[in-house]
Amino acid sequence: MSQAFPRALTDYFAARGWTPAAFQREAWAAYRSGESGLIHSATGSGKSLAAWGGPLAEGIDNDRASPGLMVLWITPLRALAADTVGNLQAAASGVGLDWRVEARTGDTASSARSRQRQRPPAALVTTPESLSLMLSYRDAGRQFRHLQAVIVDEWHELMGTKRGVQLELCLARLRRLRPELRTWGLSATLGNLGEAQDTLLGEDSHNGRLIEGPSARPVAIQALLPEGCERFPWAGHLGTRLSEGVLAHLDQPGTCLLFTNTRSQAERWFETILHARSDWLEGLGLHHGSIDRRLRQRIETGLARGEFRCVVATSSLDLGVDFSPVDRVVQIGSPKGIARLAQRAGRSGHQPDGRSAILCVPTHALELAEIAAARRAWQAGVIEARPPLQNSLDVLAQHLVTLATGEGFDPTETLAEVRTTHAYRALEDSAWDWVLAFITHGGPVLAAYPDFQRVVEAADGRYRIASRQQASRHRMSIGTISSDTAVSVRYQGGGYIGSIEESFIARLKPGDVFLFGGRSLELIRVRDLTAWVRRAHRRRQAIPRWQGGRLPLSSELADQVLSLLAEADQGRWQEPEMAALRPLLAVQKRWSSLPGPDRLVIERTRSREGEHLFIYPFAGRLAHEGLATLVAWRLAGYRPATYSMAVNDYGFELLGREMPALDTASLGAILTTDDLVDDLLGAMNASELARRQFRDIARIAGLVFQGYPGRGKSNRQLQASSGLMFDTLSRYDPDNRLLEQARREVLESALEVERLRHALERMKTQEWTINHTERLTPLAFPLWAERLRNRLTTQSWEDRVARMIGQLEKAAS
Repeated sequence: MSQAFPRALTDYFAARGWTPAAFQREAWAAYRSGESGLIHSATGSGKSLAAWGGPLAEGIDNDRASPGLMVLWITPLRALAADTVGNLQAAASGVGLDWRVEARTGDTASSARSRQRQRPPAALVTTPESLSLMLSYRDAGRQFRHLQAVIVDEWHELMGTKRGVQLELCLARLRRLRPELRTWGLSATLGNLGEAQDTLLGEDSHNGRLIEGPSARPVAIQALLPEGCERFPWAGHLGTRLSEGVLAHLDQPGTCLLFTNTRSQAERWFETILHARSDWLEGLGLHHGSIDRRLRQRIETGLARGEFRCVVATSSLDLGVDFSPVDRVVQIGSPKGIARLAQRAGRSGHQPDGRSAILCVPTHALELAEIAAARRAWQAGVIEARPPLQNSLDVLAQHLVTLATGEGFDPTETLAEVRTTHAYRALEDSAWDWVLAFITHGGPVLAAYPDFQRVVEAADGRYRIASRQQASRHRMSIGTISSDTAVSVRYQGGGYIGSIEESFIARLKPGDVFLFGGRSLELIRVRDLTAWVRRAHRRRQAIPRWQGGRLPLSSELADQVLSLLAEADQGRWQEPEMAALRPLLAVQKRWSSLPGPDRLVIERTRSREGEHLFIYPFAGRLAHEGLATLVAWRLAGYRPATYSMAVNDYGFELLGREMPALDTASLGAILTTDDLVDDLLGAMNASELARRQFRDIARIAGLVFQGYPGRGKSNRQLQASSGLMFDTLSRYDPDNRLLEQARREVLESALEVERLRHALERMKTQEWTINHTERLTPLAFPLWAERLRNRLTTQSWEDRVARMIGQLEKAAS
């Protein structure tokens, strides 16, 4: 070794048959030199020990017990905390350190949190929300007086979110309290490493160290190919018709993680596997964020021990947890992103010399192209970037109230502190003054209401919380995670099962049966945010829908799909998935054209419904929603008309009774970036979209209180309160900066306006192929089916889809 490390640390590795990797030794040396930085390395390569080894080596050097809290370990998911605590504690004990490692999250009992404040552990595993809560107490300076390091696990999952911004602000405060504080981030599968390090370290990023671990281990990405490829695919069925192939895969020795993109898919696949193989009951598990924490922990413990044949999971098991016994990974549906696929594949082969493998199960034929594209991209080293957020004033307002609730803050010093973050480095004086006015009296419209006078300026010039009641309300509201109100699901006898979003339960009436937690449940009643249920034995069930199920295809993956389609157009079938798609693509080429990086395909079709316009930019679902509405808005400028629309990741459909004649010139005037934002805002009813977006901003900023425990406001009540607030401010305080932020977030997040702009700019460079087709093509059919599904019941929709498939198959034969 170039630097001598404590014998106890190297012995710990040797006792497990490991040799410290070069990047681990580099990280240990950098930590002992007082440096901060970002460790980027493949999943399962030892990032955690690379970060934890530095504090361990320093602890061994000092040869003394912990004086208090020395290391904060930030995790993005509460589900990771228990496993992380176990791993860190094992390493500390293994090198002979008498350190306590504990967790503090929203799941930690109040008695444990109180004990931690009186007798802090040496290391604390926590979340951004819990860290912010710790800063809201007056003794925060004393609690952190021995803090030496903050380690942020899975930094790529936090960056680009408001939780990441919240953490940036907390880190800035900790650095003021502890100027010598070292900050280290851990990341895998990230495309913009330099920007990630800058965001983590703030103004000290120029002194940071980027440590690169082993490149990603080979990942075997394979698709489960259907026996016969459907030529007219449709989304909506969850891939369970390929369950026989999945069951054969699961029947091999060892443990498997089966990932889905949504919780409803997880529920359906758990039921499908259990119904087919009831003898697997004891070895089959279900894991997602709405299931009771104790049940999740039981699954995690059993998985780590190798007690399960298969665990069906969502992103709740994507990150961090080291399940060495996992032998195989299955992905249901397209991963929609290269990083997501690599992250999930990395759950298998979690040994230094292990090989990761993943079997991808398409839920419709066109997803075969996405699977092939993901493998091609991963082999080429292409990975998505995660751009950080800037100037989120709602998060800043919440943070300042947090500081006021604790020790209070000096405005001049705190402004300088805030500007050390990447998120607020360009914060204007006027924006800062506005936030101060907002937290002290709510602005010109709300100044007469005491509830909005949350912070007061004391005689010494420091800003402090106005009252104990305000402090209590604020602590219950800390956080930036936005979701539907959770409704507890309990048996009539009192047993707790988990939680479901209120928007799903609100659609059910007593007596309805739904599937949850792998169980068929009959709804008895809903009272006080609790759904009381009993076991049901009827077969027909509703599947709960949770937010977060609309994952758009990433730009990088979409580009790879277009390249594969261009190869197919030239008769090159290098990937087995594309060869399986050959019958579908042959019909698409015969009836219309195949899209590609240099070709934009536009189709016009007349049916009994009217005239259809199909355009395939391959820009992802969210961008296509904006594009479809924009094109409809601009078409109406030629001739007033009403259009129905449908979108997916590949393109969009507009349907009208009549449609103007469109040639390349007229389409060019419609598909232009000129006046893009103004037209988009006019077309999308931006006021209503901004009102909905404002709900989350109002909650984060403290304009809307969610209610006390057990008496929380419903999602509908929160929407009504924030909607009233939005209308009031729009009328009497139109320059309110939170209103402007809501409009900006609608453009940036809900409509992906930059990706939409990029799509329009790319269209300018492409060859436009306008085809008048006699019938729906394989690319048009899923859009038609998607639009139809929004108008019909499930049974009649499936009947219509089946009849149309029969007609199209007959024409294609």
